[in-house]
Amino acid sequence: MRARRADPARVSGIIRAMKRSDFHFDLPPELIAQRPLARRGASRLLCLDGPSGRLEDRLFAALPDLLRPGDLLVFNDTRVMRARLFGRKESGGRLEILVERLLGPDQVLAHVRASKSPKPGGRLRLESGHALECLGREGELFHLRALDAEFPALMERHGHMPLPPYIQRPDEVADLERYQTLYARRLGAVAAPTAGLHFDAEMLTRLAAQGVASAHVTLHVGAGTFQPVRVEDLDEHPMHAEWLEVDEEVCAQVERTRARGGRVVAVGTTSVRSLETAAAPGTLAPYRGETRLFIRPGYRFRVVDALITNFHLPESTLLMLVAAFSGYPAIMAAYRHAVAAGYRFFSYGDAMFLTRRD
Repeated sequence: MRARRADPARVSGIIRAMKRSDFHFDLPPELIAQRPLARRGASRLLCLDGPSGRLEDRLFAALPDLLRPGDLLVFNDTRVMRARLFGRKESGGRLEILVERLLGPDQVLAHVRASKSPKPGGRLRLESGHALECLGREGELFHLRALDAEFPALMERHGHMPLPPYIQRPDEVADLERYQTLYARRLGAVAAPTAGLHFDAEMLTRLAAQGVASAHVTLHVGAGTFQPVRVEDLDEHPMHAEWLEVDEEVCAQVERTRARGGRVVAVGTTSVRSLETAAAPGTLAPYRGETRLFIRPGYRFRVVDALITNFHLPESTLLMLVAAFSGYPAIMAAYRHAVAAGYRFFSYGDAMFLTRRD
């Protein structure tokens, strides 16, 4: 008889509190995708059945085979801002600004990287010549005001695409299109909802013709999505905040999907966070505001049945989310398989199709 491996999340039959180090895996640097493939939809797709733990290697082009008429795909329609700006302080020191959130036409909260942090009242000069004033701080973020322009127009003309820190190259012209989903429409993110990057127009048309419905939520992805978990005890991790909106029509679409026996399939972890935040009181209802929802093993999902997602960083909150969704042992085994099989990781990498382990 083949011995069964013990579930590392259980000790003497009792589920123990999971730690950050439980979510470590070794990733060769060469598997981190530095550029997108030549065309959307050309990526690989690793399928994981949550209840059984069964894995299957496929191509993203096979996604219609995994969906059924009556299913509902939920996309995040946030649009990535050209949020990275360069300039100098009044003293002449170089600085880099990453806009985190628009507060109004002329004001933002932003990360500022400089030899010394700007002080309230201090002036900053961008490479374009536009002037900014530091109004103060909110935690790690700086409250900045543009003195001679509005931020949306300023970023559109002079900003750079905020590629993630693990992409070791400057942004290029091609990133203006490829680090943006085809359906992006509501400006406000500093990182793409990357599961959606695989969908091209042909795939969207095929799925609609197949009878797969679609809905759109909005979650403006913040730079906090790339912040590592720094504490071993997950109860002590301060989850970053992100703004989202789930409207009444999305709630009605989910209800209709349930009524016809279809599944709710989230495109990306941001869609999961949006739907599960809106259902936190117990029933899905319209929601508009911030979320700090931290989904990890032990979480009970209320809305999402299946998930399309990219591969996530070791020891990250997003890896913890997918482990909660399809089961910790199954996810960690899937990641070991993906490394051995040479899958491409992170934003411009390959995808997974996960079903929920109840």
